[in-house]
Parts: sequence; C-alpha cells; structure tokens
Amino acid sequence: MSNRIETVVLDSQGLSSWVSQDRGTLALIRSFHSMAADLVVGANTIVEVVHARVNTPRLNWVLSQVKVEAVTEQAARASAELLKQTGVHGHKYAIDATVAEMALRQPGPVAMLTSDVDDMAKLCGSRVRLIAV
Repeated sequence: MSNRIETVVLDSQGLSSWVSQDRGTLALIRSFHSMAADLVVGANTIVEVVHARVNTPRLNWVLSQVKVEAVTEQAARASAELLKQTGVHGHKYAIDATVAEMALRQPGPVAMLTSDVDDMAKLCGSRVRLIAV
C-alpha cells in the first residue's frame, strides 16, 4: 500500500476473511494499521457474517478493533437514492448499497475490502479504492 488511506471499509467478505485469519487480509489489515487508518464496518455487515460455525470470540475481538456504523433512516434513504442513481435494485444490492453509502461518507481517501468489486464499482464509482479479497 503506497498511497495513504484514511478509512478502510470492510464488506461482509472483508470482515469474514479477517475473522477467519486469511493471510492476505491479515497482511492488508497490518498495512492499514501502520498507516493509522480507521477500520469501519456497517452494523448490518455483522449480520451477514454470523453463522453457526463462526468463531464468536474472534469475531468479537475483530469488532473491538473497528468502528461499527449504524444504519440509520437517513443512511437507508441515502442508500436507496444511490441504488436509484446507479440503476440497480433489489435484494442483491440492498446491503451492498448501505456499505457503499457508508464508505462514500467516510473521511477520505477511502478503501474497501470487498469480494464484489464489480457491484461496488457501480455503487461507489471512482471515489472509493476497491481492494479484492
């Protein structure tokens, strides 16, 4: 990571790969930590990540290292507007839109760890640096 990053948003796969201690993700997190970047997840991303086999103590530790953003009515309305502007809709994009909306209002420059670079590129445009996990 050569460019300075102020905020890093993790989508469900970004968060999940950190919880499962994926080596590549851990290296990225260390790099962001050395830049003093803020790590952020949306509250609904937690819901996406939890399943029967999730390591709950590890998840709780990871969540203690990040800022968790609430999905407020204002954020939901802005997310819906983002969907309208980009011409995508439906359940497939709903949570992605809340993650993208949250990323777009963070202090920049902003990066996002995501498994869905194509959809996030539609929603974030060039304003968020997308890093595939």
